[in-house]
Amino acid sequence: MHPHLVPEELHIASLVVHTTPRRMATVAAAIAALPEALIHASSANGKLVVTLEARTAETMSALVTGIQRVDGVLSAALVYQCADSLEAMNEEVSDAQA
Repeated sequence: MHPHLVPEELHIASLVVHTTPRRMATVAAAIAALPEALIHASSANGKLVVTLEARTAETMSALVTGIQRVDGVLSAALVYQCADSLEAMNEEVSDAQA
């Protein structure tokens, strides 16, 4: 690999976002409008489970901060974050036991 070439990365994070039940639809719509965000679950008490994907740590940080600043968000807690090269993320892993 050329010393100036940095391998492409993929950053994945999951968040639990809290809002009030009456603001849930508005907050969910703002998050769903982000092309890098998916809402996987919601609860009647105002919790959303969200995953994010980004190519850099800086972009991921900006996404999380952006969600934290959405009007109506009470908190956005990072639950999980993983980062690796695209090559490693796309590597096929055998499920056969040795």
